[in-house]
Amino acid sequence: MSKKAVLVTTEFRGVFFGYVKEEGDLPESITLTKARNCLYWSKDCSGFLGLASVGPVGDSRISACVEELKIYKITSVTPISEEAIKVWESK
Repeated sequence: MSKKAVLVTTEFRGVFFGYVKEEGDLPESITLTKARNCLYWSKDCSGFLGLASVGPVGDSRISACVEELKIYKITSVTPISEEAIKVWESK
């Protein structure tokens, strides 16, 4: 998964987008680069998995980008479609 765009969810209901830098400690932790947090996703996304297939469309709210982020207590890691990557990167 190195340098692959992913959507990560956590036990604490966090939803993050970024590029895998280090995944050796899954499910305890994962390190992403160019990471963003989804603060709110609109109904147009069709749930959190829609963030992986179509991206944060509509009135979704996305945080600023950070160069690197280590996330703990991972519940899922989902590959992101090319279409969704473009939307995430435009936010």
